Amino acid sequence: MISCNSSKKDAFVEENLKATQITPKSLLNKKAIIYTTAKDTDLRLSLTNENIFKQSNQPKETDVSIFVNPQKTFQEFLGIGGAITDASSEVFSKLSADKQEELLKAYYSEEGINYNIIRTSIHSSDFGLGSHTYIEDGDKELKTFSIKKDKVKRIPMIKRAQALIKDDLVFYASPWSPPAFMKTNNHMLQGGKLLPKYYQTWADYFVKFIKAYEQEGIPVWGVTIQNEPMAVQRWESCIYTAEEERDFLKNNLGPTFEKNGFADKNIVVWDHNRDLISHRANTIFEDKEAMKYAWGIGYHWYETWTGGDPKYDNLKNIKESFPTKNLLFTEGCQEKFDANEYQRWSNAERYGNSMINDFNSGTVGWTDWNILLNENGGPNHVQNFCFAPIHADTTTNELIYTPSYYYIGHFSKFINPKAVRVSTTTSRSTLESTSFKNIDGSIVTVVMNKTNSKIVYNLIVGNNEISLEIEPHAMQSVLY
Repeated sequence: MISCNSSKKDAFVEENLKATQITPKSLLNKKAIIYTTAKDTDLRLSLTNENIFKQSNQPKETDVSIFVNPQKTFQEFLGIGGAITDASSEVFSKLSADKQEELLKAYYSEEGINYNIIRTSIHSSDFGLGSHTYIEDGDKELKTFSIKKDKVKRIPMIKRAQALIKDDLVFYASPWSPPAFMKTNNHMLQGGKLLPKYYQTWADYFVKFIKAYEQEGIPVWGVTIQNEPMAVQRWESCIYTAEEERDFLKNNLGPTFEKNGFADKNIVVWDHNRDLISHRANTIFEDKEAMKYAWGIGYHWYETWTGGDPKYDNLKNIKESFPTKNLLFTEGCQEKFDANEYQRWSNAERYGNSMINDFNSGTVGWTDWNILLNENGGPNHVQNFCFAPIHADTTTNELIYTPSYYYIGHFSKFINPKAVRVSTTTSRSTLESTSFKNIDGSIVTVVMNKTNSKIVYNLIVGNNEISLEIEPHAMQSVLY
């Protein structure tokens, strides 16, 4: 469990942050507090140090420095969270009452890591016990539409999480596949396409989903049009070319939302990897009719499956090309589950690298995949087993916290919705860093060291600096 949740520490944080209505000049003699998670130690989001800002000196070429300029701010922060899937709710239902409460607080409370984003699927995804839809097969008029199945386990878990989130809940949903009869392959699995004659029926299905969930007291922030629209998967999947997604948005989904009073619902396009994201953005956002319905573009991190590095430059290009459109990380997880590797540190560093670089590229929000899976990395009805930040061993009623949970927490626990990203650069590639300024004026600088060596570095903010040390394979949050 998280190790920085004592009332004494919380009071310490609150006391220091109240004094941080700052400009760079006023940091002199002010206190910074540092939280650390580090490999081969007991440090897990632990309060490890306090330091006092002094007047900065000209940094030397031999120094390792991080430069923060609070006068230069960028995108507004939407939040961080994960997906409550059928798999997550199935595992959750098998936990004892006290473990259920622990899990929810670990994610959604201030004593935990303070998630505020929840994603779910529109009917089924691969992470569940099987495929299902909300209608009877062949019901073209959607007369049998019902979310009865979701009410058993998924919606109760969502509502319990929602109850812990204060005022900044972002709940959105994504379809993995339309019902089989609406598709060219007459199957929910293995790709296929939405038949043009069902474009409007499928848009109406989205509306029915939103109405049904909101009748349950769950406000829907928005939807993505299709999870991974260029992947033919052995699980629920559906293919849209860029032109097909554009036309469905501008001719069906967007106008249908407007007609039903849902113009305030946010529609996110693409919802796939960074490698092809520019083509999708160019095709949809260059079309004036389609663009007006799109809040922004979502993406995953799985382009590394085909080799190479994450394509962060593609995100920066989109933000430069279409500055009014938002970037949202909609899914990522560590693939190829291995029960012997819960504490594999490279999993956490993949999260840290992605989150720092995604935010520095203009991303407003970050959504992990399943918040909870079992001791087998599931359930998944096609055996696509993966890691989650927290696993439950359903044979022992034990929650297993992975390093990824704590690395995510270095962002989500301290950066609040409506914060703005602050200019942050590093003098050496050995450190990665990003910063956000909360609406109370406090600043959070997150620093990651992926090397095998301890690093001493200067954090230079305007005309003031502190000298800090970060352990090998460690993450720090510096609050000031």
